[in-house]
Amino acid sequence: MKVAAKRPHFDFDVESIRKDFPILSRKVNGYPLVYFDNAATSQTPQQVIDSIVDYYSRYNANIHRGVHSLSQEATDAYEQARIKIQKHFNAARSHEIIFTAGTTHAINLVANGFASLLQKGDEIIVSALEHHSNIVPWQMMCERTGALLKVIPMLENGTLDMQAFYNLLSDQTKLVFVNHVSNALGTVNPVEEIIEKTHEAGAAVLLDGAQAAPHIKADVQALDVDFYVASAHKMCGPTGVGVLYGKEEWLKKLPPYQGGGEMIETVSFEKTTYAGLPHKFEAGTPNICGGIAFGAAIDYMNSIGFEKIAAYEHELLEYATQKLLEIEDLRIYGLSEEKTAVISFNIGSIHPYDIGSIIDKLGIAVRTGHHCAQPVMDYYKIPGTVRASFSFYNTKEEIDVFVEAVKRAKNMLS
Repeated sequence: MKVAAKRPHFDFDVESIRKDFPILSRKVNGYPLVYFDNAATSQTPQQVIDSIVDYYSRYNANIHRGVHSLSQEATDAYEQARIKIQKHFNAARSHEIIFTAGTTHAINLVANGFASLLQKGDEIIVSALEHHSNIVPWQMMCERTGALLKVIPMLENGTLDMQAFYNLLSDQTKLVFVNHVSNALGTVNPVEEIIEKTHEAGAAVLLDGAQAAPHIKADVQALDVDFYVASAHKMCGPTGVGVLYGKEEWLKKLPPYQGGGEMIETVSFEKTTYAGLPHKFEAGTPNICGGIAFGAAIDYMNSIGFEKIAAYEHELLEYATQKLLEIEDLRIYGLSEEKTAVISFNIGSIHPYDIGSIIDKLGIAVRTGHHCAQPVMDYYKIPGTVRASFSFYNTKEEIDVFVEAVKRAKNMLS
């Protein structure tokens, strides 16, 4: 099996990094925790936990509306977090960064906005590798507008059929939306090529960056992408907060997603005018603490360095791939040469749930099922997979424990 190209070697003190994560020292079912469900949610370092405690301990207040000191402190911290995220993704302007409740919320925001821009006969394109969150909102939008949803097919190795994609593009194409990285298979999609070809056709592109953002430092200006979405909880941050990046010209075209406080300029019973960006899309009291902690998580990951993270995780991917393929009848799904540290596999006819349940008893957390990517499983004609997903705080020793547990499960179930 091929995996991503060889990356530069960096000295990486994983044992020191692991000390930042309190949960990694606990036991599950009497065994040391081996957490390999990072594609679902990452663990949280003490530095981010401290930022949450600090907010609620010292300056918990509503933002943007108060003249008192606590409100001003909270507002400053929240807006500084927005700037941190802007700089991380290299957005041109801070008001192109919209705080959301997560990736799903961000996608729904854009889909709702495009419902006012599309008409019957317009076409939008999605890939066969998508998470349900990047399928269902667009299906709902098509039902409302009469737009047509077309699908880029996938190939046996877990990559997209790019020639089929070129053939799908037409004068009627208005939007293409694909994940930067597949959550089910770890495939890194050729997003630069997708964006370039889509723009040549006169359409916009949304990238679902939920699975890419923990591993790849996306530069939205270099990509020239129109929309990019991600979640904090996959980047060592808290749940319930995420980000939508949108080019200013597109965000101005989209109508508000929700009505209420903060997103208004003036309100009367005759007429309401809306606030400018980013507040136009941030109705109500936001997840203030979550936004601030998201900024702290960005700081933490950048202090380690994304190039170092990618190189180390690639080592883990290669090592785990080699060890797992030594198990008879084990099949790995997703053989792209470019992939992140995700391995989805099955063993013979054994149901993935059964393997996951047994190794959980040994303290090992993996994900089993269709991973909210049911079309991918339907393509392979399987009910689901066992998915082991690694992060920069995992170790080769943990992989050894995991592989031995999988062997034990196989022997029990065969």
